[in-house]
Amino acid sequence: MDRSLTRRACSATLLAAAAAFVLPGCGDSPSAGGGPEGAADGKPLTIWWFEWDPPKGLRELAKDFTAQTGIAVEVKEIPLASYQEKTFLEFGNATTSHPTDFDIVIGDSQWIGRGASKGLYLELTDWLPTVVDLKTIHDRAAKYLCEYPEGSGKWFAAPAETDAIGVAYRKDWFEDAKEKEAFQAKYGRPLAVPDTWDEFKQVAEFFQRPAEKRYGCTLLSGRAYDAMTMGLQNLLWAYGGAWHAEGSNAVKGALDSPGTVAAIEMFRELLKLGPNGAENLDYGQSIACFENESTAMALNYFAFFPGLAKKFGDRVGFAVVPKGPKGRVASLGGQGFSISTKIAAARQEKAKKFIAWFLQKNVQEQWITKPGGFTAHTEILKSDAFRKATAYNAPFADSIDSMRDFWNVPCFNELLSATQNWVGQAIDGQVDTLTAMQKLAEEKERILKENGLL
Repeated sequence: MDRSLTRRACSATLLAAAAAFVLPGCGDSPSAGGGPEGAADGKPLTIWWFEWDPPKGLRELAKDFTAQTGIAVEVKEIPLASYQEKTFLEFGNATTSHPTDFDIVIGDSQWIGRGASKGLYLELTDWLPTVVDLKTIHDRAAKYLCEYPEGSGKWFAAPAETDAIGVAYRKDWFEDAKEKEAFQAKYGRPLAVPDTWDEFKQVAEFFQRPAEKRYGCTLLSGRAYDAMTMGLQNLLWAYGGAWHAEGSNAVKGALDSPGTVAAIEMFRELLKLGPNGAENLDYGQSIACFENESTAMALNYFAFFPGLAKKFGDRVGFAVVPKGPKGRVASLGGQGFSISTKIAAARQEKAKKFIAWFLQKNVQEQWITKPGGFTAHTEILKSDAFRKATAYNAPFADSIDSMRDFWNVPCFNELLSATQNWVGQAIDGQVDTLTAMQKLAEEKERILKENGLL
């Protein structure tokens, strides 16, 4: 899912072309289709997103769209804890005479199965290629944020905000001469940004000094919604575990496997190398432990990192997640734009105009300068200008090729709840890890069978 965030700044030269942009299908005049179209039903184009930094950047960016088209845009922020419930309640209550309050919803990656299969998200398959070259959208963002089923080529969303989990670390601690000397003496190797999970654990152990109110690391471990699941995923695949078999929804034998057990047991050990309460930290709480200057390393979504860069300056560094025996995998974050099927066709057309405008390269070059504005545009991600613009851009660009996500099938909520429950019991030592995963595999297969997915 995706989660609370802020992002990047590119060079000013990237913005120069923005003023010359002409919205496809809107004519040559900046106000083409403008005043009358924008005010025809007396209601602005309404976008729902949850409360965090990206919608603030989107609201600011949308002023340019309004100036060019005359279509007013309202970006409404919903508290994260109630966002999913309010969104689908809005869909459920919608009628012809009372359409959804939103025209566009920026939904979690895992919602797309429900939105697509229940006829809530407008299919964009035929339309989207007419306004943007799909090859410019990173294939991982397309697969997990936009398509349902994954990789099917059927589009029900367009990328809004793309994200991945990375590492923030106290660069000043890592570069301190006394710390480097002590680490070398203790471990027989230089103190460096960890490349593997074993190295990460070693560095966290080194900095874990509760008596000094200094701690090794924080990971995502919250029991509400999906925090623990998103935190574990970075180890799950790296150790050879899986939520289900490759190319299949079968769970048994894939989830209840030695790789999954090894990942959970390493995750449990790492949670001991943090502050009190480290075994139950949500996104904001985890980053707060770093912001209060007590913690050496924090795993969280890159969208949090611009705030850290602003606070710490050169004292903070950023890196990709460590790798395990089976490679390096970053937990995917971010959301996509989806158009409500429960609004009039004329409003759907306005929503399409906004998405088409947003996906243009010169608008994406503006988006990446906004708090939370991570892009899926392949050319921008590869550019030196992007990579060098901030300390976190390059590791983000290096993470996106490895991103993977949780279930996005219509019953994902039931699957997520079961996962949070059984992984939590394993982490807390209430149930043996393998037993917990066997119980979880059984429960997931039951849920999938009841929903006709297995």
